[in-house]
Order: sequence, then structure tokens, then C-alpha cells
Amino acid sequence: MTIVRGIEARGMHHCETTALGVLLRHEGLDLSEPMLFGLGGGLSFVYWDSKSMPFPFLGGRVKPFELTRNLAARLGLTLTVKETTSPRKAWENVATPIDAGRPVGLQLDSYHLDYFGSKVHFGGHVVAMYGYDEQHAYLVDTAQQGGAVRTTLDSLARARAERGPMTARHRSFTLTLPANPLPWQDQLRPAIRDCAETFLAAPIANLGHRGIAKAARLVPGWLDRTADLAQVAMLMERGGTGGALFRALYRDFLAECALLVDDPALRAGQRLYEEAAVLWTEVSTLIEKAGESRDPAHLEQAGTVLRDLARIEEDAMRRLQQL
Repeated sequence: MTIVRGIEARGMHHCETTALGVLLRHEGLDLSEPMLFGLGGGLSFVYWDSKSMPFPFLGGRVKPFELTRNLAARLGLTLTVKETTSPRKAWENVATPIDAGRPVGLQLDSYHLDYFGSKVHFGGHVVAMYGYDEQHAYLVDTAQQGGAVRTTLDSLARARAERGPMTARHRSFTLTLPANPLPWQDQLRPAIRDCAETFLAAPIANLGHRGIAKAARLVPGWLDRTADLAQVAMLMERGGTGGALFRALYRDFLAECALLVDDPALRAGQRLYEEAAVLWTEVSTLIEKAGESRDPAHLEQAGTVLRDLARIEEDAMRRLQQL
């Protein structure tokens, strides 16, 4: 058995921040999950639907692995990414750093993992791997999935080899702190500003505050679109989002920043995201109720709340843009 020593297997809410936390703590940098999410510019919004999908998707974060790239650039970390089409090379890319005492991040399809509770294909899942033996890989996943877990090497290979939406070619990665790390506290204002500017300047109407407004128009018609409204609501609130479609994580990030940065624009944005987090949970509850009762009035009400959210989040981001 080969195990990286000193790993703190702390499962958090979101898969990518959980993996980043494992890798960075091993390097000596221990940041909270909201701080990892916020410094990585993780907040976003997308309304995604197509005839090939079983139900519409409301996404509240940036694309898989974009958070990792953003965080590495923000903090001056060395991000080493390996991708390959060869299963043999893919295993070598993982085993070599683990043999040298360094944990590795993996992007894979959670469908194939032995311990995973929900058997749904999701190719943007991220875990940290810290060991292996002849039969199993030892991983850190979210608290919801068990934190420190293991899966067979065969299931891991299938998860990494899967192709489809959001998958990568056996992607593995490591993070290294520089000899003289940048003070992460100095990156709070730029991280908040950049996230706000990206959110406000979304190039298509499915993204950002315009995407939320689009959802407000379309959600009332979801009874005709899908019968699986409970699944939609579950993903929004409990699908690794930290609650409120990632707004709770960003609210907490802004609250941590407000302890370090005295700025009225920051405090205003924080208050607005406190309000937004409550309303996003209300939206998921209304969608769940509509699925249970098949009463369109719940979706009409959800659309009304989403219109308020489009306004609130645009206002919040315009204020945060001023930091």
C-alpha cells in the first residue's frame, strides 16, 4: 500500500473546493471552503436546456476546473496538469506523484465510483487521491459522499476514461506553493471585482443575471418540460452546491472578506447575497413542491422570485465591481 502521509481528509460541500483544500493543506495553506470558492471566482449562473437532456439544469458555478485554474493564477501557485488518451499513461501520471508523497487531483465521471450515492453521469466531478493498493484507490470526496473513501482501481479507471459532457482526458493535477507565496489577503478585492465583471458581462442570455431572468420566464412552464422536478430541486440545494445554488458559499466568502476589508461596496454586496441565498433556497423549495403536487402555481411563484433574484444579483455585482 502506498499512502501519502499527513493528509487531512476533510470533506466539504463542493467537490472541487474539497480537492483543492486537500492539495493546498498538504502544501501548508489552509483556507476555508468559502475562501477557496471566492478566490477562485467560482460563482456564476447558467440556464442550460436541450431536447437531449432529461430535465433543465440551473448551474451556479463556473465550468469544471475553471475554479482551479483561477485560484492557481490568483495565488501564484504552480498548477501542473496532465491529460492523455492512454490509460497506462494516465495511471503513471497519478502514481508517480503519490509515490513521491504528493496528493493528486482527478477530474472524472462520478457515475462509476463505487461509493457514490447517485448513479448519474457527471463528468465534471473532482476528487483528491492520496493512496492506492493492489485493489483500491484512496480518495477524498465531499462530506456528503463520505469524505475519506475508497473505490476499486477498475472503477477509477472507468470513471477517468468516460467521455461525454464536461469530461476530460484522464485529467490529473498537482498544486505547488512558490517559495515566497503571494499574500492571499491581497487578492480579495481583485477576485471579487473579476467575478463581478465576468458575471455582468456574460456574452449570452443564458448566463449571469440575464440567465436568471431567462429562468424566471421559463421555469413556470416546467411542468410540461419534465416530471423530475424533485431532482432539479435536489441538485440546486444538495447537489454539492453548499446550499442555495452556491450562493451560501459566496455569501460566506463575502462575510469573511468583510472582516479583512473595510469597504462599503463590499458590505452592500454581502447584504444582497445574504438576501439572495435565502431566495434561492425558496426557489428550490417551490420547485420541489411543484414536483410533488403538480400545481403550476408553485412554479409561477418561483418565476416571480427568480425575477427578484436577477435584479438583486445584478445590483450586488455592480456594487462589488466598485471595490
